[in-house]
Amino acid sequence: MEHKKIGIRFDNQPKVYFYTTNNLKLNVGDYVVVETVRGVELGKVATPIKKINEQNLNIDNNNKNKDNNIPNSNKLKPILRLATKKDIEKSLANKDKVDKYLQKTKQYIKKLNLDMKLIKAELTLDCAKIIISFSSEKRVDFRELVKLLASDFKMKIELRQIGTRDEVRIMGGVGVCGRTCCCCKNSGDFEHVNIKMAKLQGLSLTPSNISGVCGRLLCCLAYENKQYAEIYDKMPLIGSIVITPEGKGEVVYNNLLNETVQVKFEDSYKEFPLNKLKINKYNKHIECENLN
Repeated sequence: MEHKKIGIRFDNQPKVYFYTTNNLKLNVGDYVVVETVRGVELGKVATPIKKINEQNLNIDNNNKNKDNNIPNSNKLKPILRLATKKDIEKSLANKDKVDKYLQKTKQYIKKLNLDMKLIKAELTLDCAKIIISFSSEKRVDFRELVKLLASDFKMKIELRQIGTRDEVRIMGGVGVCGRTCCCCKNSGDFEHVNIKMAKLQGLSLTPSNISGVCGRLLCCLAYENKQYAEIYDKMPLIGSIVITPEGKGEVVYNNLLNETVQVKFEDSYKEFPLNKLKINKYNKHIECENLN
């Protein structure tokens, strides 16, 4: 049996979640009402309709997201309905109410002397639940706060402690490259990054050079790491002795982007393209191709 799926975004976040169309005629940019683990929410169609079979219908297909905690199911859920003008107006009105709830929450936090930094609050479309995100350097016992908020707001309360990367994604920011942070605009899930990626790419390991606004390693380190790794495996080891058209020399630098090798002779340095060289199986020495 064939089904149709479509991608939905929530609150202009970069992450796309997939749902079945429920036989609705939808176009990119349309607003729809869907059910998530947080409740009934308003979303915006982000991708064209795509046909899928029954087997793919039961695949997670990016619907799990630990960061935003929106849909969470092993089977794609159907879109409830196309949003009406009233739904859109209600969603906008809910955003206006959020400031009031945040201010009251701050008062309770101060009263309870909790170490919490409020980041964002969101209301579900039916106002049955409010999701409040906060950051803190340590674990916070907010059980008493939840009781006070539930008694005051008369709705379900969900408090979520988020990390610095999530905080930047929500608040926004400009990276060291001068452009909007990747987590705010381009990426869906956070990329796995580590210090080895910076070393492989020949970057300065100064924290200010390889860290983002969040203080963590730059997400973009992962974007081209696979290509760098593939090229790196072809390069000779620094310090190895190689044979070039001009004789033996010592490898002093590998240019991964240009795929060239800089070789030191007794009284000079010279670069040779990698495609003119041959690497032995131990990746310790290279030999010049037979150019004759």
